[in-house]
Amino acid sequence: MKKLIVLIVLLVAIVYVGQTAHLLPAKLGLPQPPAAPATKQTVVYEESVITKVVKEAIPSVVTVGIKTTTTTGNSFQFDPFNPLAPFQQVPGQTQNVEQNIGSGFIVSTNGLIITNKHVVSDTSAGYQVLTNDGKKYTVDKIYRDPLNDLAILKINASGLKPLKLGDSTHLELGQLAIAIGTPLGEFTNTVTKGIISGLGRGITAGSPYEGYVEKLDNVIQTDAPISPGNSGGPLLNSAGQVIGVNTAIASEGQNIGFAIPVNVVKNLIDNFNKNGGTFERPYIGVRYKMIDQQTAVLNDLVQGAYVVEVVQGSPADKAGIQNEDVITEFDGRKIDGSNDQILTQLINEKKIGDRVQLKIVRDKEVKTVTVTLGTAP
Repeated sequence: MKKLIVLIVLLVAIVYVGQTAHLLPAKLGLPQPPAAPATKQTVVYEESVITKVVKEAIPSVVTVGIKTTTTTGNSFQFDPFNPLAPFQQVPGQTQNVEQNIGSGFIVSTNGLIITNKHVVSDTSAGYQVLTNDGKKYTVDKIYRDPLNDLAILKINASGLKPLKLGDSTHLELGQLAIAIGTPLGEFTNTVTKGIISGLGRGITAGSPYEGYVEKLDNVIQTDAPISPGNSGGPLLNSAGQVIGVNTAIASEGQNIGFAIPVNVVKNLIDNFNKNGGTFERPYIGVRYKMIDQQTAVLNDLVQGAYVVEVVQGSPADKAGIQNEDVITEFDGRKIDGSNDQILTQLINEKKIGDRVQLKIVRDKEVKTVTVTLGTAP
């Protein structure tokens, strides 16, 4: 009987140990075995995030189309029955062209839409907007940003659903990026995903053969596949907020796309509303690149806004600012290089005609210049 009791106790102990074996290392202070990777759960979670973002965002994404008139070139026709003048000139024919060319997204309930300036660059053409529910709207007004590759379209509509604008200041490499648009002007509501693969890039967008070239600084690089026609569409984060406007792709690489940071868009909209629906705003006329503390130490420079280019005839040019100057102070406010947009923000706080003092460093010598802010061309 005692043997039987001992046997039962041993069996119970073995079962208990088997069920709690995974707890023993922790109780004994030993390292626990690694948990099995939750690959399936991770994939399911990512899918649910993307589908939720897309479902909420697509009603706010639009396709931009162009309506214009083109004339074909003159041609020659051979007439074998006219030996004296066998070749006759045939005048070109006029054709009405209507096609989708780009993307955009709604930013107000009353019909304001953001897209790229190069999408609506033809000032002689008419444009229309196709919404997700299949409705077509004629673009009543176009406000083209003179400083960035951005434009605001106005359509006669109400009750629209605007996209939420995020914050591009705290973006991190590797975070999820979702692009929505109409690639090739044909495949509406196309969704692609990737990550943010680069920050603070400087690119030259457009092509000299197309008559459009623009230098863009501090853009976002992403590997979310985008194509011609995606221009003007939103780049979204996992919260469904716009973090950028898809603008350009690298012609010699795959999955290398670029987007204008959304904070530039937010400043554009604020300025637009502040000035009663116009883009008149102060400017000094320089392209610059920020020098942060690390760059300054490594290259024996000072922190500030490094002047890459001075626009000819601009307020900065008239004040004597030169290429390779470093702006370290703007009207008493220090520019330390920690914020890429600080100089633009400080200028936008002023009014056209204001006189401001700038401290610049040229050849390691500090100078003070006075600039009268002009109107952005």
